Amino acid sequence: MTPTTFAFLTDIVKTRSGGIIGPDQGYMLETRLAPLLKREALADLDALAARLKAPRADALAQEMTELLTTNESSFFRDTRPFEHLRTLLPELHKARPAGQPLRIWSAACSTGQEAYSIAIILAELGEADPAFKARRVEIIGTDITTAVLARARAGVFSQFEVQRGLPIRTLMKRFVQEETRWRIRPEVAAPCRFENFNLLGDPRRLGKFDVVFCRNVLIYFDVPTKARVLGGIAQIMAPDGALYLGAAETAMGVTTALVPKPGERGVYGLAGTAEPARLRA
Repeated sequence: MTPTTFAFLTDIVKTRSGGIIGPDQGYMLETRLAPLLKREALADLDALAARLKAPRADALAQEMTELLTTNESSFFRDTRPFEHLRTLLPELHKARPAGQPLRIWSAACSTGQEAYSIAIILAELGEADPAFKARRVEIIGTDITTAVLARARAGVFSQFEVQRGLPIRTLMKRFVQEETRWRIRPEVAAPCRFENFNLLGDPRRLGKFDVVFCRNVLIYFDVPTKARVLGGIAQIMAPDGALYLGAAETAMGVTTALVPKPGERGVYGLAGTAEPARLRA
């Protein structure tokens, strides 16, 4: 693969997904795109670049982008954001009029573990509080990769996947075993729906959200792209809502529209909005 080819292919990925592939990651292109090259009978990545320059190559360019997108997820990843969410949701419930749903966005949801972790918290809160159980909650998981969205919708996970972050009691209560795999129970999965969405797009088409999880995806973007994505999220967040970022991510120095929640790492609210009294106490 020539430097020109590397630049051409990675520029397609950046334009379509925002993801940055560094010059030391040429091996990733070689490895992840090998099946595509074989299927298309292309000798190498230079031949792929030539094919992508030809007319009607949009579908191939999108498939390549999806193959080069990192899809890493686990249940209750990093724990702390979910602990904060467990406290926040009852407060948002009390602050909303009856009949108004709580809406939660799991951005770059991959195979769905994050969205289903949130759904498990909802189930637990509902069991503890009948009033909360009566509240309609919508969890929208989005991703640009068709294959991972299909897996998220199926809600079926391997033994290895459920062992990453799920306590055994939660696994037994919220999932059904099907031979060597585990399917999330329909009543737990009911609030979740999954759809295709590119974070470079306009999130306003998804509606307003009380809570947004956009974790461990900004690390793949350059600063202007981070600012664009965070600015879009700020536009669709409720004034008393929360944005959760990954442990290695920050909105500080990227946008002035979001500010850290006091005493919390990786949790942000809209600038100029007050913290609910019960959460300050």
